[in-house]
Amino acid sequence: MSDRNDDWDPSGDPTRGDSADDFDAPTVSCERCDRTWDLSTEFDELGVGNHAVEQFALDHKRHTGHFPDDIRTWRATCRNCPEAAERLANDAATRWAETHARHTRHEVEIRHARSDETTVVTDDESSS
Repeated sequence: MSDRNDDWDPSGDPTRGDSADDFDAPTVSCERCDRTWDLSTEFDELGVGNHAVEQFALDHKRHTGHFPDDIRTWRATCRNCPEAAERLANDAATRWAETHARHTRHEVEIRHARSDETTVVTDDESSS
């Protein structure tokens, strides 16, 4: 997926053997839920292929309010109000931050869970 950030490492991506039937579907675990899931259904029935881990992580977040273990997200947090967004891809977090800054003229800080680096997004039009 082109908008998935470069730091996100879905270690469960399948490794294919010599035949199309010879692969190991990834597994995803969640310590908070005390469960592990085999994603072979996502490969066999849903056809999401290499995006299985990402799609499962998004579905898990939607249903439980948290991401599974080992999923690191980009977080965009407004410095002026309580608005925030959590995304799997850098460009998705940046898009949210730019839109929020454009509409509110607030500064938004973007941070990745695997790094201490931050980026601040401002409304470019308010400075002109």
